[in-house]
Amino acid sequence: LVVVLLLLLLLPPPTSSCSCNPAGDLLTRPSTGSAIAARLGHLAAALPCFNLVRYALLVGGAATHRLDLSNMVMLKDNHIWSAGSITKAVQHAKTAAGFTSKIEVEARTPEEAIEAASAGADIVMLDNMAPEVLKESAAALKAAFPHLTVEASGGITLETMPEYFSPNVDVISRGSLTQGYGCIDFSLKILQQQKP
Repeated sequence: LVVVLLLLLLLPPPTSSCSCNPAGDLLTRPSTGSAIAARLGHLAAALPCFNLVRYALLVGGAATHRLDLSNMVMLKDNHIWSAGSITKAVQHAKTAAGFTSKIEVEARTPEEAIEAASAGADIVMLDNMAPEVLKESAAALKAAFPHLTVEASGGITLETMPEYFSPNVDVISRGSLTQGYGCIDFSLKILQQQKP
């Protein structure tokens, strides 16, 4: 808390910008009125080494993704293509990262999702799938791999988010929490002491 207060005093413009932007998206949007079993998360694409954005999201109630590249291995299409398959990419990642790092695999089809979970991924991101396909894939994954974390991602907006709600989806990620967000209007003021 002391570090945060020091940052607020020493770096008011960038600190307030980082705090108001993600907070604006979380706080200025109307409630959908639906119960959410999944946690709302931001995508990893935020300013590198700029954890104030993630802190603002955490304070606003969102789940935070990895803080930097050392927190988790995320295998996307380029990694998979260069390794030759999802299975090989996960094997390489496990060798390079060791047993303490989680491995997340981006899957574009239900078949890729099953391969990722079978290869030992800790988290499978179901990316850019239609809501019904995603829900069916998430159910199949949870039935076969109950401890797997299932993340829904890709083009999900506040308006379409209810279509992705499922007891089998653990996290719903939205890029607008770290990019393309609205802002709340606030400023930091130091109160003057009243003279007796």
